[in-house]
Amino acid sequence: MPTPLANQVLIALSALADTNFSRSVALICQHDDDGAMGIVVNRPSEYTLGEVFGQMGVDGGDESLRSQVVLAGGPVHPERGFVLHDGGTRWDSTLVIGNDLFLTTSRDILEAMAKGEGPDNAIVALGCAGWGSGQLEHEITENDWLTAPADAELLFELPLDVRWQAAAGRIGVDFAHLADYAGHA
Repeated sequence: MPTPLANQVLIALSALADTNFSRSVALICQHDDDGAMGIVVNRPSEYTLGEVFGQMGVDGGDESLRSQVVLAGGPVHPERGFVLHDGGTRWDSTLVIGNDLFLTTSRDILEAMAKGEGPDNAIVALGCAGWGSGQLEHEITENDWLTAPADAELLFELPLDVRWQAAAGRIGVDFAHLADYAGHA
């Protein structure tokens, strides 16, 4: 069952004081009365998928897959891996986010990806973002975040460095025309 802000992206505004989220785009994966959980989708980590495979003892994967940048998904549980993907729920631990969008935390999806049997589109992140009960709603009312619908192009195709502006553009916002953002696009 979709939750109120699940399958939406949060777009950080200049009012957001937390440096973990400056100019970030975070996909909300789960949102309910207890809080929210999401994955930052525009911040590279220092790791490649090949390095993650190596640390986990997962063999395989072509050079293109092994060189894929792993994202810094957020400051919560930075040691845990999260795979944001399309292609269903056939893995052990998968959360349905929206239409053909899923989050899997089990090792079996990485093994399938290494064998060429994974989802068509996937990004791997280390860590996630979390908000306590009412915290995200408060931050939105304080003008820390804009919200926009998520889409496959934004999540899987666009280069990381253009996702922040592209996400804002989905709702008609151009940061280059706002005083706080001029010269920082």
